[in-house]
Amino acid sequence: METVLNLRKEFNQEYETTKKFLEVYSDEQNEYRPHEKSMKMMALATHLAEIFGWPDYMMTTEKLDFAAGDYQPTYLNTKVELQEKFEEDYKKSLATFANMKEEDLEGRWSMNMGEHVIADFNKYEAIRHALNQITHHRAQLGVYYRLNDIPVPGSYGPSADVENF
Repeated sequence: METVLNLRKEFNQEYETTKKFLEVYSDEQNEYRPHEKSMKMMALATHLAEIFGWPDYMMTTEKLDFAAGDYQPTYLNTKVELQEKFEEDYKKSLATFANMKEEDLEGRWSMNMGEHVIADFNKYEAIRHALNQITHHRAQLGVYYRLNDIPVPGSYGPSADVENF
């Protein structure tokens, strides 16, 4: 099976779709959130961009420990910074995919809070989780766009704002 090739292909497709979403991002809405429990729009978009770096991180580490400070959120202020972060993290993971072998996907990777294991995956499952997170958070961003009259790009087909695909 060509698992690495298929993951890379899907990763590139998610990149192209997400790129369209970030092209229509509006700096004027950075602080917007639809509910007090929701992330602000810039924080959500930044998180989405950062996920494109996860395959690289997952393949070069064995775990992410929040209690140890392994994750430090990125704070961005402009669409330009957002797009630069997105491209930077995408390129890191793309290089990782280019050097990945099928057997590399068998290693373990976990997400921890100190001794508490939040999630435990093989490397393939971890990357699949990252791809799922891209879809999830991009859909959230699409809802934010809709609520702010920002045209929503198509993802896996046309949207109500983009009829021709």
